Amino acid sequence: MIIYDTIIIGGGQAGISVAYFLRRSALEYLILDNQDKPGGAWLQTWESLQLFSPSQYSSLSGWQMPKTKEEYPTKAEFINYLTAYEERYSFPIKRSTEVLRVEKENGLFKIITSKGVYKAKTVVSTTGTAKNPYIPNYPDQNNFKGVQLHSAEYSDPKSFQGKKVLVVGGGNSGAQILSELSKVAKTKWVTKKVPQFMPEEIDGRYLFVKANSSYLDNNTHNFEEEVSLSDIVQVDSVKEGLKRGIYNAVRPFLSFYEDGVIWQDGEKEAFHAVIWCTGFRANLYHLQPLNIVKDNRVITKNTRSLKEPNLWLVGYGSWTGFASATIYGVGKTARATASEIQAYFELTS
Repeated sequence: MIIYDTIIIGGGQAGISVAYFLRRSALEYLILDNQDKPGGAWLQTWESLQLFSPSQYSSLSGWQMPKTKEEYPTKAEFINYLTAYEERYSFPIKRSTEVLRVEKENGLFKIITSKGVYKAKTVVSTTGTAKNPYIPNYPDQNNFKGVQLHSAEYSDPKSFQGKKVLVVGGGNSGAQILSELSKVAKTKWVTKKVPQFMPEEIDGRYLFVKANSSYLDNNTHNFEEEVSLSDIVQVDSVKEGLKRGIYNAVRPFLSFYEDGVIWQDGEKEAFHAVIWCTGFRANLYHLQPLNIVKDNRVITKNTRSLKEPNLWLVGYGSWTGFASATIYGVGKTARATASEIQAYFELTS
């Protein structure tokens, strides 16, 4: 059996970003990816999704994304870019390979997958969050007879034509999905607080600059935020929705009943469907056998696990590096991770 120097779990933007920097080394590495084609989590997003930045600010390390037809790239355009990126650098990838669990055996990592067992001296986990959508719990939620979908399951508005739909969640996904749904359905928007939209001139370009100027060794950022990174970016669909005046958000409801929801004042309102745009949590199930996961996180210094120092985690959010779950931010943490892995092998060779 081959014992790899490094196995990267996950072939999305974080996984291939790490691979880009490892390819410069003499290390023998392999990417294990559960998809049957390039694209990672982007393959599961809704069809009309737009990125938040122009193509030049939506690029991975080493090769800029070609200029797109419109200012903001579409899902399809970005997946095409990821496909070409993989081909350009000829990364070693095993497709349709689901990592079930990671164990430690005789000082090596034993990676049990749907396609057999792999062994490695070091592991980089880049499984992201797409496989672990978060839906909050509400009283009597299971009594609701209508449709409940997370944004991860939402594809397009066709099946909601003429229906009454409640969209829950005040982020970018909620705003974009609401924009297209409101054209074919009667919609209502629930957010925890009054949603904030970034000024029209501020988009992912601003975030790109901050991500590249703010990555420090201690994973902190030292800038005074002019806007919150959770504010909604005015991509084309959101601008159009703002013009139509659709973003009249209300605060959360109290509970469900069979036909809909009960508001805080006790009023009942019927809905055919609820779409949860409530985010995701880190997908770390495969690491449970290592006994390092607590409260759905792993204690790290930068991206390196403190309890299991031959394991790195890239792309899960701020706890693995400022803006590390973004296209424009992952490169910094990927570069640092690859450097640490190479340093480890230099010390042990």
